[in-house]
Amino acid sequence: MSRRNLLAAALIAPLLLLVTLSFLVPLGATLYRAVDDPEFSTALPRTAALLRAWDGKDLPPDEAFAAIVEELRAAQQNQEAGAVLSRLNFEETGLRSLLLQAARASARLAPPIKDGLIALNPRWGEPELWRMFKRATGPWTSLYLLRSLDMRPTDKGIVHAGAEDAVFLPLFWRTFEISLIVTVICALLAYPVAYTLSILPQGWANAGMMLVLIPFWTSILVRTTAWFIILQREGPINALLMAFDIVNQPLTMIFTRFAVYLAMVHVLLPFAILPLYGVMKGIKPDYMRAAASLGAPGWRRFLRIYLPLTMPGVAAGSLMVFMLSVGFYITPALVGGSGDQMVSYFIAFFTNTSVNWGMAAALATLLMAMTALLVIVARLIVPGFRSGNVKV
Repeated sequence: MSRRNLLAAALIAPLLLLVTLSFLVPLGATLYRAVDDPEFSTALPRTAALLRAWDGKDLPPDEAFAAIVEELRAAQQNQEAGAVLSRLNFEETGLRSLLLQAARASARLAPPIKDGLIALNPRWGEPELWRMFKRATGPWTSLYLLRSLDMRPTDKGIVHAGAEDAVFLPLFWRTFEISLIVTVICALLAYPVAYTLSILPQGWANAGMMLVLIPFWTSILVRTTAWFIILQREGPINALLMAFDIVNQPLTMIFTRFAVYLAMVHVLLPFAILPLYGVMKGIKPDYMRAAASLGAPGWRRFLRIYLPLTMPGVAAGSLMVFMLSVGFYITPALVGGSGDQMVSYFIAFFTNTSVNWGMAAALATLLMAMTALLVIVARLIVPGFRSGNVKV
């Protein structure tokens, strides 16, 4: 390898290391955790081994009944049963109580343990229960990914949740709906602002860009909290409306979808303005002058020349806004209602509240996959995404 190549590799290495540690490693860990299923085998290793050898027909051998009772009691005494109990109870509500009941009764169960467990609770005599345990022996599971799509695995295959029980598919739809609307609003507002800045004298343009960049100097939490105060029933907007007799009573603006749109657009608008401004600033006025000299009216010059030339900026700004929107958490959580929360809210819930890392990773994985699919589709159908060279 030549000295120049070695120097180039040395310069690229820190960037490659940064990308690997900050993106590729967390991405790989998230994908792995979405399908990882170690809880049952870790807490109940002997039971897991017996169930893997079981053919899944009728009931497992008597040794499996004895092993699960013994290992449940030991895991509870060692305070190591929490993970497996949460894992099984997530798949079917009520299993935590069933397993704890067996663990508490283990001391008084006499051989044959199988008959004692069935007498304690008839569910122990159902092969479906043991087949569920067998599916939980890992090392991989599709449970979390299926649940994120409102489906679940059963003995009869994959079962879809009914429309009244579906939670996560409507959640994904709501997330992309809010993100798309915010993106469209930002693009519509950013276009005239960027155009105005691009045709102003340089001094005025610099002052205008300072006003655009000021929000970047304030945290998202502070800006969202400001909207939380402004949109209150006793806030300044309602006070102004009532002072001018526009309304007779305060409007409910906080904890609504309107508040979510307003706050998100305020936060994300600069991300749409900056790429547009950069593209518009680089467009030579000669094209428009030539079209005008040929008799093209203003609207035709805009639609046939200026708009196509600015599409790369529209596409870049829209992509940035959309990618940031789908992962928004603080703004919808503070100013939105229960029906306005996005996928990120539930990722935080499963991470911090219920401590279900598998479900949080599955939601994050599906959100990333769906977002990537939408971006690929956009590259195929939107001219500005395909190439920076737009035909006029």
